[in-house]
Amino acid sequence: QVQLVESGGDLVQPGGSLRLSCAASGRMFSIWTMGWYRQAPGNQRELVASITSGGRTNYADSVKGRFTISRAGAKNTVYLQMNSLKPEDTAVYYCNLRAPAYNIWGQGTQVTVSS
Repeated sequence: QVQLVESGGDLVQPGGSLRLSCAASGRMFSIWTMGWYRQAPGNQRELVASITSGGRTNYADSVKGRFTISRAGAKNTVYLQMNSLKPEDTAVYYCNLRAPAYNIWGQGTQVTVSS
């Protein structure tokens, strides 16, 4: 059974930074896309950033220039470095892994940006 383990969510002041981590356990994938989504109360879940096993990245317009997604080499582990955080970034952040025959979600980690 494949599981995603997320960490790094916290309460931070506007302008601050956080780093989220997501690691897959149970098996390794050679071809995959991993991403971070977020969902604020009353809103739909939206893509924040994604990265492929080949290193291609994609970002939501709202986070371009502030967030950076990266991977740990060949491991199914990704990070989301979030800088210049804004109150509107407040949400539950979910990690997602997509591979042939797999579409897996993490349990979510809360990010709150508030003074």
